[in-house]
Amino acid sequence: MRAILLLLALFCFVSFFNSCQANSTQEPLIIGIDTDLSAVAVEGGIAISRGVELAVEEINASGGILGRKLKVIAKDHRGNPARGIYNIEQFAQMPNLLAVIGGVHTPVVLAEIDVVHAKNILMLVPWAAGTPIIANAHSPNNVFRVSVRDAEAASVLVDFVSSKGLTNVALVLERTGWGRSNLESLTKAAREQGINISATHWINWQQKDFSEDAKAIKEAKADGVILVTNVPEGVVTLDALAAQGLSSLPVISHWGIASGQFASQLANPISHHDISVLQTFHFHHQKNNKAKQLLEAYYSKYGLINAAAIEGVTGLAHAYDLVHLIAMAADKAGSVEINELRSALESLKDIQGAVKNYEAPFTKERHDALWSKDYFMTKFNDNGHLVTMDNK
Repeated sequence: MRAILLLLALFCFVSFFNSCQANSTQEPLIIGIDTDLSAVAVEGGIAISRGVELAVEEINASGGILGRKLKVIAKDHRGNPARGIYNIEQFAQMPNLLAVIGGVHTPVVLAEIDVVHAKNILMLVPWAAGTPIIANAHSPNNVFRVSVRDAEAASVLVDFVSSKGLTNVALVLERTGWGRSNLESLTKAAREQGINISATHWINWQQKDFSEDAKAIKEAKADGVILVTNVPEGVVTLDALAAQGLSSLPVISHWGIASGQFASQLANPISHHDISVLQTFHFHHQKNNKAKQLLEAYYSKYGLINAAAIEGVTGLAHAYDLVHLIAMAADKAGSVEINELRSALESLKDIQGAVKNYEAPFTKERHDALWSKDYFMTKFNDNGHLVTMDNK
């Protein structure tokens, strides 16, 4: 009798174990989103989220990853590094986590890097541009990016300054890790191009007054400004320059002001300013079939809108491509185990994305998929929408 009971208990245990194992391989895989959904870059956070959602819908419609559907869980870090770390720790506790899509702000992502590696999870970055995000000294490196890299952006911005015949520019940088990353790369690029930096002016998050700095820029007779801020600080800077009679002073901007609602917040009409903005994606620039598919999916889910009016469009396209890349990596590896996923991401070849055709999006030594040749400059039209230089 005891033997029979033992056999029954063993049978129940094996059945329970097999059932748990089956459930674990049938439950959805989680794509986490950790971004700013309520603070200074909410439009960028929404764009990233929509890019993830659209890619996930396409992947699920095609059967998912290794027969498992994807599920999106979004968390709002509010632009706060401490909140970002907390979110990463929460995602790390989820047993079916595939990867986390990082948010807009370089300072937040930089604060999360050590936790990402301590917990051994993959982070995919569709926006934050700080060079140390990828050059983070971790080996193996769990962070992959489809976005701008500041060290590369600097050469494009300074080349554009030179093309406009400007020789004496002021830098206006936000006082964060992102600003400091750009100071180093812009200083180097300006020196190589023979461009004089008249002064470097710092602006804090949520700073409301930039009048003294604007006055100093005027007194230094700067013939242009290189701007590295997000929308709120960019508005404060441009309004202060306008108050000094410098509304037409050329401003060559990193893409922080492109996350949305910039033009509408300026005191003067956008047409009174001369602003050029770095970008990596625009539906008028990328005309491949994958970009067209993304635009059609966007219209279907979120409604018709002028393609140029889609806010934070770079985050939309970058996030969309990143989710497809991780799905392809999982299919190639035949596994969702982190080490195998990492290796598969580093060995993908000839992938058509919305942003471009990736001959090899990543390698073991290179976790940035976009470089200076992939960047271009845009302008604001009279409606406050960014347009390519040949589409006024």
